[in-house]
Amino acid sequence: MAAPTANASMNSTTYSPGEQMLLTVNYGDADNQRLTVTVTVADAQGNRSAPVSVTAVIDPLTITVVDDSGRTWSRVSDSGAVAVYRAVA
Repeated sequence: MAAPTANASMNSTTYSPGEQMLLTVNYGDADNQRLTVTVTVADAQGNRSAPVSVTAVIDPLTITVVDDSGRTWSRVSDSGAVAVYRAVA
């Protein structure tokens, strides 16, 4: 079983009070594979529906950002592999 990975970076090394801070997190889990489920429904008379397929990720990773200064971090975007959060210095 592979361990999840996460790498975080900020858009600057220093900030002035009131300045926007952007945090980018690249993350992944090698064990999280996409799964395609195909369902066909049949009634008691043997009539069948057309197959319907759904692709899902089972147990996806979620990102939560907190810091010890009490800032509020807002999610700007999250593609499922790269998340960007914003706060004010």
